[in-house]
Amino acid sequence: MDLKCIFSLAILVSQISLSSTQNVNIVIQGATSISETYDNFVCATLDWWPTDKCNYNQCPWGKAGLLNLERIFYSFNPLRIKVGGSLQDQVVYGVGGVKNCPNFMKNEDSLFGFSQGCLPMERWDELNKIFNQTGLVTFGLNALLERNRSQIEKGLWDFMKYTISKGYKVDSYEFGNQLSGAGMGASVEAEQYGKDIVVLKNLVKELHPDPKTQPKVLGPSGYYDLKWFNSFLEVSGHDVVDGVTHHIYNLGPGDDPNMITKIQDPSYLNQVAQTYKGVLNIVNKFKPQSEAWVSESGGALHGGAKDLSPTFADGFWYLDQLGMASTYNHKVFYRQTLIDGNYALLNTTTSIPNPDYYGALLWHRLMGSTVLAVTQESNPNLRVYAHCAKKKPGISIIFINLSKDSSFNVTLSNYEHQSRNSRSTDVANPEFRGSKDREEYHLAALAGNIQGQIVLLNDVPMVPTETFDIPTMEPKLVNSSTPISIAAHSIVYVTIRDFQAPAYA
Repeated sequence: MDLKCIFSLAILVSQISLSSTQNVNIVIQGATSISETYDNFVCATLDWWPTDKCNYNQCPWGKAGLLNLERIFYSFNPLRIKVGGSLQDQVVYGVGGVKNCPNFMKNEDSLFGFSQGCLPMERWDELNKIFNQTGLVTFGLNALLERNRSQIEKGLWDFMKYTISKGYKVDSYEFGNQLSGAGMGASVEAEQYGKDIVVLKNLVKELHPDPKTQPKVLGPSGYYDLKWFNSFLEVSGHDVVDGVTHHIYNLGPGDDPNMITKIQDPSYLNQVAQTYKGVLNIVNKFKPQSEAWVSESGGALHGGAKDLSPTFADGFWYLDQLGMASTYNHKVFYRQTLIDGNYALLNTTTSIPNPDYYGALLWHRLMGSTVLAVTQESNPNLRVYAHCAKKKPGISIIFINLSKDSSFNVTLSNYEHQSRNSRSTDVANPEFRGSKDREEYHLAALAGNIQGQIVLLNDVPMVPTETFDIPTMEPKLVNSSTPISIAAHSIVYVTIRDFQAPAYA
């Protein structure tokens, strides 16, 4: 036989031997919830960066065609949006005594290399035409506007008063961006930040006296620092901060050549759990008012990773973060960004959804707010998160297979907590076998190329129409008596309508 043929055959045999299918039993505790999210848990940001913002010898921000995105918004119905980002602490508002309203300009001597910029009220009007129809809005306020109380009050008062006069509905105001701890570009001492956010809370209460329509006050919108967070909450007190917000960029700089390895490494992905746990612990200390939110998370820093963030592989990180944050009782998870930068859910030039958009949309439609405990001890490459199904009976589960070689056949058990004759018992039921077909959504990369930008749903390419309509996302119906098949390098959502989950009631 030709040596070349022998070599090719050896490679083929090697590949066959490396691939395997493992049988896995997943135990889901359907009787009790471990945490709760908001129904609109999946959210996205809109950033301030201008077109000439550049990193790694590229300028990926472009011009966001916000007024052309209504169909994309409506797919989520609603989509919670945050307006904010690095430059928000350099934004002045074109209202009240502000006469000059310039755009951001490059200035190497200024914060982040850009001058102060202005939000014209005409632009704010245009944005609210969309926001008021499509979802809730978190607005990031300038926390460095001035350093004395009267000027802080004046700048924010004029903007909020204008917003109220127009009938615009702001769900929450977030105070400053990445000013906690060492900060990013700028920082504020925890005690000072705590005093300033009390001023903001009082402004909000004065302008919105009805508690039912009063916007939430969020902060500090930065990286978690135990000492700093604890100090600021001690100063502000228990009835000021409605949401303790923090940022997650656990993949590091966007030009890291090892990022594709990180994103498939379960031990690396697990490291950020300490941050979620730390934020949750400090929030619990200040109950009942405060909640934990992720108010910005793009995975890779400085605009994302050009060859990874807009690809199928990014879903391994992103959807795993949604699962992890929800298990640690985080109410909201903002993706950086909806559009702009390499980590956008929508292509900055065409507005066509990137692969993560479809994974996020399925989460939004299928995963309810009640989070269930999951146990599986077979393979760390199989990530599993379960919730009560959204607004319907049953449960929804997401399976994330990080392995390129192993597929899984999954069976389920329901671990129930029962009370019999006044004695509480924990019962691990045998393998679950439903009587109704289950609904399955299998996400995979076209031709197995996880660094490609075409995602398949149940083997059908997800490509929007010319009018930006999202393709129909119908499930595959599968006999519930059979194991759930999870292919290598795939992401699978499964909804089981007759799985008993009393936690839903």
